[in-house]
Amino acid sequence: MADVSRETPIVEAEPHDTVTAVFGDRADLARRYTASLARHGEERGLIGPLELPRLWTRHILNCAVAAPLFAGRVGDVGSGAGLPGLVLAIARPDVQWVLIETMERRVNWLTEQVDDLSLDNVEIVRSRAEDWASGPSLDAVTARAVSAFRTLIPLTAPLVRDGGELILLKGANAPAEISAAEKAIRRFRLTNVRVEQVGEELLDEPTRVLRATVR
Repeated sequence: MADVSRETPIVEAEPHDTVTAVFGDRADLARRYTASLARHGEERGLIGPLELPRLWTRHILNCAVAAPLFAGRVGDVGSGAGLPGLVLAIARPDVQWVLIETMERRVNWLTEQVDDLSLDNVEIVRSRAEDWASGPSLDAVTARAVSAFRTLIPLTAPLVRDGGELILLKGANAPAEISAAEKAIRRFRLTNVRVEQVGEELLDEPTRVLRATVR
């Protein structure tokens, strides 16, 4: 009898209408990326096996519904598997994305995906955020599942031009993260710090976004 505990988890079925609504004519690119992540993500240390049964809703669409918030040249700190950077680059070909990742194996993955999907709006930088050499040059910086807000502020705010934004994908604890980051908010002169929800009309669990203006 087969050991059920060792069976490969079933990948979540695509919510076709939602994927089409979010990605439009780029839905096929999203499908290709998601299929690659489902196929190779666990073996390459990008996602855990428990994520496959919720890959579309918890990860791909959770990132993609935030796409309308971005413009210009945007950095994704700790891009990892490409969540959110690659997903957002698929959804927003009019935005320039800089994927900042320090681990070689993840940089290799990101490079493979960019080449396979022919994404000409993506630059990959192998670096730690604190070693970013281009100064405050980005219009916005995003991150997802990297660290608490108070830790992210000194890593992300110095990359953003005056008047640019931090647009960070967060969980249900986002309001508490703002309270815990009061000192860093003052130190880095962040204004208009708030939590917004996006995708409420598309997802059962909307995406929480922590936004702040850098001055």
